Amino acid sequence: MDNQITQPKILIQRITVIVLAILLAFILGIFAVRAIRTSDPYVKTVLSLTGNAVQGNAIFQINCAGCHGWQADGRVGPSLQGVSKRKSSYGLIHQVISGDTPPMPKFQPNPQEMADLLSYLETL
Repeated sequence: MDNQITQPKILIQRITVIVLAILLAFILGIFAVRAIRTSDPYVKTVLSLTGNAVQGNAIFQINCAGCHGWQADGRVGPSLQGVSKRKSSYGLIHQVISGDTPPMPKFQPNPQEMADLLSYLETL
């Protein structure tokens, strides 16, 4: 009889330990990904610069408006209104420079231009 009471307690303890271990691994994974992302020299440089939203708008009009619309409200490409609320600064930089989402081309602005573009995107 004593054995029946002990077994469910041990099972609950093991499940609790496993859940806590998974939660800890998940949290550590998030921190590791953030550390790796921000260790990219290009991203570090861009994020250390102060962007000019007016310049960023000009860069946007020349390079992005053909697909995303003059007001960034979408055409061929999606609307970028509120994009900085949906994506982190790293996510925005990666989106612009990677070319990972065709048909969006790979765009390699210099760090100051990227900081300017990022500042403009944050105003949308």
